[in-house]
Amino acid sequence: MEPLASKIRPKNLTEFIGQEHLVGAGKPISTAIEKKHLFSFILWGPPGVGKTTLARIYARALNIDYHELSAVSAGKDDIRQILDSKVSGTLLGPKILFLDEIHRFNKAQQDFLLPYVESGKLVLIGATTENPSFEVIPALLSRCRVFTLTELSDNDMRRIIKSTGSKMKKDAVDWLISMTKGDARQALAMIENTLSLYGEITVENFVNTLQSKFLRYDKKGEEHYNTISAFIKSMRASQPDAALYYMNRMLEAGEDPKFIARRMVIFASEDIGLALPTALVVANAVFRAVETIGMPECGENLAHGVVYLSEAPKDRRAYDAYLKSKEDVLKYGNLPIPLVIRNPTTRLNKELGYGSNYVKYTNKDLLPEKLKNRKYLENKKKI
Repeated sequence: MEPLASKIRPKNLTEFIGQEHLVGAGKPISTAIEKKHLFSFILWGPPGVGKTTLARIYARALNIDYHELSAVSAGKDDIRQILDSKVSGTLLGPKILFLDEIHRFNKAQQDFLLPYVESGKLVLIGATTENPSFEVIPALLSRCRVFTLTELSDNDMRRIIKSTGSKMKKDAVDWLISMTKGDARQALAMIENTLSLYGEITVENFVNTLQSKFLRYDKKGEEHYNTISAFIKSMRASQPDAALYYMNRMLEAGEDPKFIARRMVIFASEDIGLALPTALVVANAVFRAVETIGMPECGENLAHGVVYLSEAPKDRRAYDAYLKSKEDVLKYGNLPIPLVIRNPTTRLNKELGYGSNYVKYTNKDLLPEKLKNRKYLENKKKI
């Protein structure tokens, strides 16, 4: 049975809802379609706002051979197969490649794409929820225009929900809009699953569906935050088995491995800190490996790092000291710096006492007068 999202997917810009800054009259994508302008671009925006739909509308309007791949599972061989595929008995002419989650392609895979995009054999349309400035190599990014998509407005969501033809009261519509926060795909999945499970749509049935196994892991939803919290707390408690379980739970649900690796870099300083300074080196190495290798192989690098960080001794003193000192900076502002450690760059500075009686190694308190004898860094404690 065809999914609801597929049934009501717009086939042209007239049917498309939202992103008026891109598809409205005289706007970039509508103008490109009107003038049959063929070029590579990247659609950057949150989930469920129309990235895939726009790519299909564009390709259909220009009547160009169109292919879709997901960077989660695709590789170089898939791209070669597209390049070698025949259209109407010929290999001539450009092909449009829509690459979903382009940020999941590692550097080597993006480098492989580059010459085909440069030559015009492939017209690349990338879709990503991550900032392409950080996730797409500069050479490839420079050959693509970036279009930013925004969360759908409440009014846009109402129009999309109405287009499903599903019967529901205003309170159910309001609840769905509030819960899905501009993500049309999630809203449509909720409608479809609720009808499948309960036969009618009410707020109560929506809530029951939300608690069921049918709702997907949402990178912006509660399950996302619960799982990453469980992952961090498992490493903090030095329980590698639990940490590995939550790591794999996120990966299998489609979480970006770089997100997990970033949290590990933070954890290395926040929770391990001074107890094992090299933990930060390891965590950074893991992040680099994830960035370079990509899924699925980088799961091994993540597992290596997770076990190492879990079993490492813990010391939060540096992190706690950072928070306490930051609190005083925000509370007191720019307190006068003691004259002895000011920089005597001019004659007047020297006459005023800047740097006077400065000693390189001293036990004298160097904090501002108002904060004298303040201790941010606690003495080392045994764990």
